[in-house]
Amino acid sequence: MLAALWAGMLLCVGLVAAPSAFAALERPMAGLVVAQLFQREAMLSMFAALLLILMERRLARDGARPAITPEFMLPSAALFCTVAGYYALQPMMAAAKAGQGDWSFMTLHTISLLFFGVKGLLVLALAWRLGGR
Repeated sequence: MLAALWAGMLLCVGLVAAPSAFAALERPMAGLVVAQLFQREAMLSMFAALLLILMERRLARDGARPAITPEFMLPSAALFCTVAGYYALQPMMAAAKAGQGDWSFMTLHTISLLFFGVKGLLVLALAWRLGGR
């Protein structure tokens, strides 16, 4: 159920909340609102990924599963996407807005968007795999 809730949160943030903020608010205010949304999403994503990884490790330790399974790799990859796509790129994006750094804000934003999209697909695949049990 956790994977399905996580997937639903990602879909709501990415497909409903963020676009709605930019549709309803002026661009600077929408940017602030969306930044808060993605900050909370990143924290919740890290929590969900770590919890699912720990649950999978417990099953492997108890001998119920092999050590490496898709149910371990999918949240691990989603955790990587969260760390790289949010925690690594956000400081770079802030620097780009201030005119610093080698890459433009739009380039970094596109990379961040790609990480978010891949994370969403990974979590949807995990929810699908776990839903059959």
